[in-house]
Amino acid sequence: MRAVRIEDNQARVVDVPAPDGPDDDHVVVDVATSSICGTDLGFVTLGFGGFTLGHEFAGLVDGVPHAVEPLMPCGSCGQCAAGHRQRCVGDHANLGIFVDGGLADQARVRRSALVPLPPGLDVSDACLVEPTAVAWHGAVRAETQPGQRVVVVGGGSIGLLAVAALRHLGAEVDLESRHPHQRHAGERLGAGSPSGSYDIVIDAAGSESGLARGAELATPGARIVLLGVYHGLLPAPGAVTLVKELSWVGAMAYGDHHGRREVDEAAELLARDPEIADTVITHRFGLDEAAEAFRTAADRAAGAIKVVLQP
Repeated sequence: MRAVRIEDNQARVVDVPAPDGPDDDHVVVDVATSSICGTDLGFVTLGFGGFTLGHEFAGLVDGVPHAVEPLMPCGSCGQCAAGHRQRCVGDHANLGIFVDGGLADQARVRRSALVPLPPGLDVSDACLVEPTAVAWHGAVRAETQPGQRVVVVGGGSIGLLAVAALRHLGAEVDLESRHPHQRHAGERLGAGSPSGSYDIVIDAAGSESGLARGAELATPGARIVLLGVYHGLLPAPGAVTLVKELSWVGAMAYGDHHGRREVDEAAELLARDPEIADTVITHRFGLDEAAEAFRTAADRAAGAIKVVLQP
């Protein structure tokens, strides 16, 4: 079967063996759609290889559409038992991250990873369930209260999905973004333009300049929720943090929220508001066009937000 892997610092479509068949704990998903994440682009730059990319995907199991939660927690540690699978301290992994993922014709996943699609969410858009769950978790971690001012810094897919999640939770949200097409997308999802200071800042930029801007926009005593990914030290502005007494809050992936999986809540959000997928998905390619899809996804200035591959 076809799969997207990294060879010579490029995403290439290669032939790989089909996954093992289903058993009591696993199913085989016929992938219908898989989207490219910034993590995938980073892997290409670093030249990591030996596994199939893709942790944002959906497809059919015995003809029934599902999205996939790619987390592979141990399921038995205290964090897993409390519903915080993203904090697993046991033996854990993640599909598409050093383990074969969903940028392929088929993927073998745990039965417990399946996310049934609610009416109104087409499988061709359901690759957004995973990144929407990331944004939803960040919105939940923000703990917004009525009357608080909220701004999202970063107009990529996670930032825009955070706007959608916060709006659904009842918050008025502004968006600080770099590119005109990102601002336009934010407006479609109900975001305003930044002005003044904010009680809640969502960092979806994942950059030193983004953190500095977020701290600048923060009012004294504000919470800054980290949705951006930082592999080294966190480049937080120290003096501003101390003077304003800012609180920095981590938000990693997704778990349970009030006893429900956040991936299920994300699927429901997408089903209720089709405008989200219409706004965030800007490009679609066939699986054989993976190289061009990755080039497009890496060029944010050219108008790409979320790039999708469909086998």
